[in-house]
Amino acid sequence: MSAAWFETVDSRQAYRGFSSVRVDRVRTPDGDEVEREVVERPAAVAVVPIAPDDRVLLLHQYRQPVGRPLIELPAGLMDVAGEDDPADTAQRELIEELGMKAGSLTALTRFWNSAGWTDEVTHLYLGRELQPADAPEGFVAKAEEAHLEVVSLLLEDAVAAVRDGEITDAKTVVGLLLAHRHLQG
Repeated sequence: MSAAWFETVDSRQAYRGFSSVRVDRVRTPDGDEVEREVVERPAAVAVVPIAPDDRVLLLHQYRQPVGRPLIELPAGLMDVAGEDDPADTAQRELIEELGMKAGSLTALTRFWNSAGWTDEVTHLYLGRELQPADAPEGFVAKAEEAHLEVVSLLLEDAVAAVRDGEITDAKTVVGLLLAHRHLQG
């Protein structure tokens, strides 16, 4: 099957804010027309930061959509002007959320967060050789970021927490499992 079988015949902006929503009218291969809402988001980056003692540094962060904190990887949007390389965003997020930068970044994968409703894609990295770094001048953590707690776990324990359903954030599940496999050789 070819994606060309599905033709976008109309598109309109329904909402513009932190996320934007557009409504596409799509002609299917059998000639029917359906509407699909698409949440438009900038690309995102997440990092599996491995400390010198081989522990993974995670964040305990409140998330309004689920109404509670989750354990997550440091991550953020590629929403800074001139920041076109996902690796640059990865370093910025590590500095802003952990006060660390990675001496080495290894690309693990890129994935669509939820292709059924959003165009957001996440670039996932393994960060090693962590070292302290100062936040950029003028940076002030706000809202949820101002209340982060760092959680340090052995990578094996973090993977077990994924298996046990204690760590459920998608980017974190993908990142921990891929980093574990990568580091196992």
